[in-house]
Amino acid sequence: MKREEARALGALGGTALAHFGGVAKGVHVAASRRVFRALGPIGVPTRMMHDGISAMAYGAVDRGLRAVPVVAGRVAPADSRHVADSAIGGMAMAALNGVWGDSLARDAAHVALELTVRERGIEVETDSVGLANAFPHATPRLVVFVHGLCEDEHAWRIGGRPSYGRRLRDEHGYTPVYVRYNTGLHVSDNGRRLAEVLDHVVRGWPTEVHELVLIGHSMGGLVARSACHYGAKDGRAWVDPVRHVFCLGTPHLGAPLERAANRAGWVLGRLPETRPFADVLNRRSAGIKDLRYGSCIEEDWCDCDPDEYLGDRCNEVPFLPAANYYFIGATLSRNPDSAIGDLLVQYVSASGNGPKRRIPFEADNGRHLPGLSHFHLLNHPAVYDQIAAWLTRPPRALVAG
Repeated sequence: MKREEARALGALGGTALAHFGGVAKGVHVAASRRVFRALGPIGVPTRMMHDGISAMAYGAVDRGLRAVPVVAGRVAPADSRHVADSAIGGMAMAALNGVWGDSLARDAAHVALELTVRERGIEVETDSVGLANAFPHATPRLVVFVHGLCEDEHAWRIGGRPSYGRRLRDEHGYTPVYVRYNTGLHVSDNGRRLAEVLDHVVRGWPTEVHELVLIGHSMGGLVARSACHYGAKDGRAWVDPVRHVFCLGTPHLGAPLERAANRAGWVLGRLPETRPFADVLNRRSAGIKDLRYGSCIEEDWCDCDPDEYLGDRCNEVPFLPAANYYFIGATLSRNPDSAIGDLLVQYVSASGNGPKRRIPFEADNGRHLPGLSHFHLLNHPAVYDQIAAWLTRPPRALVAG
């Protein structure tokens, strides 16, 4: 861990601890105000003494809680590597960024992840020299993997089986390219950044790119759709060779857990005594809040209260006309209409086929896999077989002929 990262983590830890101290203060203040309001004028002298003592006490607690982790961060031994360059450190930073990534980007930039291309866990420079060194056996066919919330590129190896990228390389000649990003930022921010990075990758690739495939898991599917939207809008060259976009367990219409968190925050915010708990709950990242209804572009969240009660403001995001878009959704039961879905995403959302909104997947470009959870979709033989079948499917013109 580099020293600046240790200091940033120490400051962040102090802020987090102090915030929990603030919750206690908020509940105490709200409850005491209700009591003193009931006492009326007779309670004024006692209230003034109470307020003065509690202000000093909570002030001391706040300063103390902030100081301990900060001091620990300053005396932590420095390392020449970034904490995110190790497998365990990378997963820890991915989780931290997923929950508070927007706050980190603003207040603790040294531990906020940037959207980068990774090879064997190490960041790749996306100029021609860096790409040639990282991909000495580069082929004209690229498959780009975009992970989900609180994940990093190591998630694609879950289960210990050969990853989709490895199998697509060995069996079909694709070069796998993995990205890592701050999943706590807005999906639209990551979509714009992915569009920029892919522009550098395609321009600097060691050989001419003939085909580009995007595979996104969960939030990664939204980021992939967002990148295609902004790439086309900005006229970026990498969009032309995009032929396939796969969304695995992607909450195109939102995720029930985020909607439940939104409801809980709204209810807790109604009373002064519970409002501090609502403040804690509502500190979850912008990326998580985008999962409420599957926000992909800036217009979905701009100029509105991020904690408004169940407001679906999502806009239509057209598919690239020359690309095929696919979805794979899982459910624990055999029933695709199960309310439990894959534990995190319901099939109706993964398929984009809701009562009010519909994502325009073609009828034969979707697949339901029963008996699987959300994280099985990261590395499972049935998922790979379906991806490979779609990639090798003859064009419609040839089928019709």
